[in-house]
This record gives sequence, C-alpha cells and structure tokens, in this order.
Amino acid sequence: MRIIAGQWRGRPLVAPKGDATRPTGDRTRETLFSMLLSRVGSFEGLAVGDFFAGSGALGFEALSRGAASCLFVEQDRAAIDTIRANGDKLGVRPDVHQTSVLSLGPAAQPLDLIFMDPPYGTGAGAVALDKLSRLGWTGPASWISIETDRREDVAVKGFAIDTVRDVGKARLTLLRAEA
Repeated sequence: MRIIAGQWRGRPLVAPKGDATRPTGDRTRETLFSMLLSRVGSFEGLAVGDFFAGSGALGFEALSRGAASCLFVEQDRAAIDTIRANGDKLGVRPDVHQTSVLSLGPAAQPLDLIFMDPPYGTGAGAVALDKLSRLGWTGPASWISIETDRREDVAVKGFAIDTVRDVGKARLTLLRAEA
C-alpha cells in the first residue's frame, strides 16, 4: 500500500495486522480520488474526516494532496497504532480519536470531505452518516464517500447519491446533502 499522489507520492503505508481492518487498496483509492478530484477541483485547504479509518490511508492521501486537516476516527487499538506509525513515517502527527464513529459528539463545524470505510455488510456507513449529519459534521457543501461491498447499496435520508462505482470487491458511493 502506498500514497498515490501529492507531496508523499509513492511513500509506503503499513496496514494493521490481523483481520480487524480491511485497508482500501491502491486501485480503489486511485479511483476514489479521481472521482473526487473531478468534483472538488482541488484538495487544497479542505477539512477532512477519515472515519472507520483503519490504516488511515484515505486521510493520509487527502493530506498528501493538500488537505488542511484530517480527523482520523477508529476504535481498534492496533489500527490506531498503525495510523500513528504511518504518520511517523510521513513526518506528521495525525489527529486520531480512538472511539466509535457513532460516539462522536457535535461538530464545531462541518467537514468538507468525509471518508467512511466501515465493515462490509453492516450498514454502519449509512447509520453513521445519518447521525453525523444531525450532529453538524456535514453541511451543504460536504462530500461523503462510503465504501461498501459491491452488493451493498447506500441510502441515507437527506442525502442524494452523486455517483456509484464498483472497483473489484468494493463499491464507492459519493453523496451530497439534498438541497
């Protein structure tokens, strides 16, 4: 696993050992960031959340491409250690919260971009997005990416699906708040 583009392009990342996490592969990340780039234009200055962060690969990719900040949320201890180790390798101190995404309190302000890669087959991404939107983590300009198994569909009241793309075993769904 490596950073695809930006200031850390080509730098390797490690994944947590064991089966507790399933890191987003390089090809899937490359597809996701291409989809996002055509919509946001640039990652410069964006406030990002990497929820169900695992290795932190999505958040680190966004930071590499110019995001101003990234909040990493993960509850697995081994994954937290991996995010910190990846931050050390890249020379940054990641803002990591060891908690369930569903335990987050109200946001100070909406994030520009939220990545969610919950365990496949759980529906946790849709449940989390519903709660996060009620707590102010999303706004009218926020982009949300939820990765699921390719057989899963995502539907969240108040959010419109912008696009869906299948990559290998994964399905990438980009959403925006409905007007």
